[in-house]
Amino acid sequence: MGFGRQLYEFLLAGSAAYARWDFEVSTSILKNRKKLLLVLALAAPIFLCCIAEAYDPHEILGGHAAYAPAFYTLPIFLAAIGVGVAAGLITGCIGAGGGFIITPALMAVGVKGILAVGTDLFHIFAKAIMGTAIHRKLGNVSMSLAFSFLAGSILGTFIGGALNKGLYDLNPLLSDLFISSIYAVLLGFLGFYALTDYLRCRRTAPSQQAESAAENTGLTGIARRMQAIILPPMIPFDGHATPGGRRISAWIVAGGGVFVGFLAAIMGVGGGFVTFPMFVYVFGVSSMTTVGTDIFQIIFTAGFAAVGQYAVYGYVFYTLAIGMLLGSLLGIQVGALTTSVVKANQIKGFYAVSIIAGFINRAATLPKKLVELEFLSLPGALVNGIEAVGNVVFWAVVAFFGLWVCSKFFLNMGKLRGDA
Repeated sequence: MGFGRQLYEFLLAGSAAYARWDFEVSTSILKNRKKLLLVLALAAPIFLCCIAEAYDPHEILGGHAAYAPAFYTLPIFLAAIGVGVAAGLITGCIGAGGGFIITPALMAVGVKGILAVGTDLFHIFAKAIMGTAIHRKLGNVSMSLAFSFLAGSILGTFIGGALNKGLYDLNPLLSDLFISSIYAVLLGFLGFYALTDYLRCRRTAPSQQAESAAENTGLTGIARRMQAIILPPMIPFDGHATPGGRRISAWIVAGGGVFVGFLAAIMGVGGGFVTFPMFVYVFGVSSMTTVGTDIFQIIFTAGFAAVGQYAVYGYVFYTLAIGMLLGSLLGIQVGALTTSVVKANQIKGFYAVSIIAGFINRAATLPKKLVELEFLSLPGALVNGIEAVGNVVFWAVVAFFGLWVCSKFFLNMGKLRGDA
């Protein structure tokens, strides 16, 4: 298997693990009346402020007047709910990928990159705090792995946050270019590999797909090499899953944490989508231990990044965060229910298309930003047209996917009630 294919499997596994976490947390909030009332209580005053202040002038956050919005307006609040619904539908129906489109979607509706990253992280942190199921998972948490990893991830959030803030202070356009470029590379790689995988699955018999999946089980070569490095202190783990257990250097785990924290702070994704495959494929930790430890770390990684690197500097847009939380709670439940009435291969296809649409959206903004930074010389009409096409493609795909999922949900309401 080539490196590109391995990296795709790595990211796909992490995306799926993050989706499972998101669904579990959302379900926990919806099933707990106190938590749900808390979300509604947070949203109510924001909604009233949006109506009352929709047309009042405001001082733009950070003094960069060209880099709005940073204030309450009803359209922005409704757009945040729409972004949350779209991400929730993708996460719930596809079981992967919803978290990847939130920051690009916020930037597509006019939120500048540093605000989009900080707001997405705060939304993840708020959801984790209100809906976490960690008390049911504590038996699977390796505290020594978790604390070693968190020591690195917290350091990584400071590095990533400092980089984002430094670029923004230097030039807000440079910050946007940096964030958009990272997303364009990641989404482009993941999307086109997912499309190739979808096309391959259409030509492959189910029995062959199962055999292919079985080949990816067990301890990987890189995990064996990582565990063979003797660099004290050594952390024992998985004594319940493997005779004699396994060991790995705390320095290796902390180094992985630095990378995850850095990535979380510059992309606004919480780190969970990388932690799961890193623990399983790179560290060689069992899936059972990984799930509990991942849930534990995501609260602290997202919290330190959101509060310590963005909120205290004013780079969290609370209106958007609460709107996304409301929308995702609804969207993820509808999406999850719809999976029982749609074909698995259709879901793979939509996953690929939605990720590619995010790639097109972010890539289409790059020419305009390069021109504004005077790195390129192109006609303004051309770069504006490219950006507009990217926005149209992205929102057309998201809208079509949302309508398709909702239509499947409502047309099969009777069957879904029967299954319940």
